[in-house]
Amino acid sequence: MEYLEFELPIKELEEQLQKCQLIGEESEVDVTETCKQIEKKLDEAKKDIYKNLTAWQRVQLSRHPNRPYTLDYIKAICGDTFLELHGDRNVKDDKAMVGGLGKIGDQSFMFIGQQKGYNTKTRQYRNFGMANPEGYRKALRLMKSAEKFGVPVVTLIDTPGAYPGLEAEERGQGEAIARNILEMTRLKVPIICVVIGEGASGGALGIGVGDKILMLENTWYSVISPENCSSILWRSWEFKEQAAEALKLTAKDGKRLKVIDEIIKEPLGGAHKDREATFVAVSNAIVKSYDQFKNLSPKELVKQRMEKYSQMGVYKD
Repeated sequence: MEYLEFELPIKELEEQLQKCQLIGEESEVDVTETCKQIEKKLDEAKKDIYKNLTAWQRVQLSRHPNRPYTLDYIKAICGDTFLELHGDRNVKDDKAMVGGLGKIGDQSFMFIGQQKGYNTKTRQYRNFGMANPEGYRKALRLMKSAEKFGVPVVTLIDTPGAYPGLEAEERGQGEAIARNILEMTRLKVPIICVVIGEGASGGALGIGVGDKILMLENTWYSVISPENCSSILWRSWEFKEQAAEALKLTAKDGKRLKVIDEIIKEPLGGAHKDREATFVAVSNAIVKSYDQFKNLSPKELVKQRMEKYSQMGVYKD
């Protein structure tokens, strides 16, 4: 079990509880009451810490190494029905962007999302979840295929940003993301976007335009990461916590500012604490969202989507 810095009080109490239980098992001393007291303190500590998380702490939770990634969600939600599709039919198959057909119940969906790695080797293989232009072009190819056959699209967003390398820029990173944004606004099938981890910059927007935008409780969605914002404004990463607050990047901020439509509640402590419950919650949210749009005609669907984005940022003085 890995603990974040703000979770250390929980770690200490859990270690105390384990020691107490071990004493009870190895000796004839009755430690039931002591264990109950520690358990009570542990429950109170968890509630106190997780119910009052700062923006930066939520950013840390969104990056937790044990947190489920895109393929974890897809395999849990679709089971054996998922068929991964590869390549952009132009350059190559970008391993940071995954996608394919899968079913929830009897309904088919085209799933697309960024995939991170679990260890050093797979992180390099997946390019740390940072897609190249061919990744976004693969995503667009899959969306167009879904449109052709009337299959709704689900995108799972989890990226620190699009890959900023020289070769990515040479192959048209900006154009690929811009093209996706344009095409997603007028795609004639329902699009449901779910932020499952990090939603950073254009890397997230490249698959982030939809009829319904959902965010898991401990995720973030912003034009820039807190560290990079801090380095630009203060020439140092030391102000990342201050930057996280100022950026208004949490799910609650997004809902209040009408950047997103709905927050999916996570188990206490984050998605990694109870993966199965998180998978069920995401699956239910996708189905519920699809039910809202499945009876709309393509023309009505596109019109509503365009109106939704046209109204963003409008305010009365």
